[in-house]
Amino acid sequence: MNGELRRLRAPRLTGGERFRLAGKALDFGLLGFWQWSVSDLVSNATRGRLAEYIVARALGLPDHGVRDEWAAYDLITAEGIRLEVKSASYLQSWYQKKPSTILFSVRASRAWDPETNELSKEARRQANLYVLALLAHADKATLNPLDLDQWSFFVVPTEVLDARRRSQHSITLPSLATLGYQAVSFGELGEAVRSAANEIQER
Repeated sequence: MNGELRRLRAPRLTGGERFRLAGKALDFGLLGFWQWSVSDLVSNATRGRLAEYIVARALGLPDHGVRDEWAAYDLITAEGIRLEVKSASYLQSWYQKKPSTILFSVRASRAWDPETNELSKEARRQANLYVLALLAHADKATLNPLDLDQWSFFVVPTEVLDARRRSQHSITLPSLATLGYQAVSFGELGEAVRSAANEIQER
C-alpha cells in the first residue's frame, strides 16, 4: 500500500457517474444507487440528513459542497455560529398504532477529528445553537417531507440546554414550551437563527 493514509476529501458528484468493470462503463450508475438508497425520506437516518439540508437552505448557506458525515457539528453560518440539527417526526415508515412521541436527542458528545482520527477527551455540546426540526404532519396519506409547510422548527441556544436540570440527553415538546420556545416555520427560521446568534455574539 503506497502513500499516507490521509483523510479522503469527497468530490461532489452529479449522479451521472457510472459503475465500471474492466475499464468499461456499465448500464447502471450513481443516480440509481441514490434512488434506491435514500428515496425513503421518512426513515430516521435520511430524514435527519434532509433536515440539515432544509435548515441550510433556510439560512441561505451554500449547498455546492459535500456534507461532512463526521463533523463535530452540522452547519456553520458565515458569522461562525455552529449549528446542530436534530429531527423528529410524528409519522414513521413502519406501521404505527399511534403517532410517535416527539423526543429530540441533545446529548453531549466527544468531537472526533477526521484529520487525526482522535476523539476529544471532554464530552460536551459542540454547537452554539440547536435547531430542532419537526416533521409535524400527522396524516400518512399526504405526508411529504419535501413540502416545507409540513415542517416546524425550534431554535435553542446550547447554553439553555446545558443549564437544564432535567434530562441532559433529550428534550420533549412540553419541555420546550416550558422553556418558552415556540415553533417557527421554514420562512421564519432564518431570522430566528440570526436573532439567537446575535444574542450569543453580544454576550
